[in-house]
Amino acid sequence: MASIFTKIINREIPSTIVYEDDKHIAILDVNPNAKGHTLCIPKKEVNKIFDLEEQEYLALMRFSRKVALGLEKSVSCKRVGLSVIGLEVPHVHVHLIPLSTMEDARFTSKVKVPDEEMKKLGEQIKTAIEEGS
Repeated sequence: MASIFTKIINREIPSTIVYEDDKHIAILDVNPNAKGHTLCIPKKEVNKIFDLEEQEYLALMRFSRKVALGLEKSVSCKRVGLSVIGLEVPHVHVHLIPLSTMEDARFTSKVKVPDEEMKKLGEQIKTAIEEGS
């Protein structure tokens, strides 16, 4: 059965796409720790990050770095944190979280970002990524 991320990749479920290439997609998290919380996901459905082939793993990290640099230009934060947890969805994904405090890195409190603001933020991040390429 396809993961929720595969359904997003296939455009069966709507999401705010920040950036994508032929092998990856970056979307805003619908339940973010902080404004701008972004998920970088390989389009190939693999359960765990260390099950990726080495080149796939390195490509995901390069893609995540590119997205993080655009995110940092678009959201006020001290830095962008990276986390790979992956217990809730059996499909590899990297969390990029704009950090202002360490609380932003914990998955215990969430923020609500209105849909219109999510769309606008997604466009800002996409533009920043494309300008940085």
